[in-house]
Amino acid sequence: MKRLLNAANLPEAHILAGVLERRGIRVRVLNANAAGAIGELPVDAAAPQVWLDDPDDEARARAVVAEFRAAGTGPARRCPACGEENPPAFDLCWSCGRGLEGGAP
Repeated sequence: MKRLLNAANLPEAHILAGVLERRGIRVRVLNANAAGAIGELPVDAAAPQVWLDDPDDEARARAVVAEFRAAGTGPARRCPACGEENPPAFDLCWSCGRGLEGGAP
């Protein structure tokens, strides 16, 4: 096993683990219950971590994580149906539920 990254929080660790596993990269989330030890342990030792089962998957895993994180950047997207502004990573409008494929940035 090889550590891929320290996550900002437990939900981020599980989301990234799910994204990686859907791409065929087996991972484990460690330190899932260690947040209570922050203060007793250094933050990086108690933070949730994503570990690769196969160290040979590291380059591909880093590319997947970079692609996932980049998807959440960019300008907000306006819904073509209701005009509501949505975060760039949303595929559906948070307000009316319509798809944002045709929405203008």
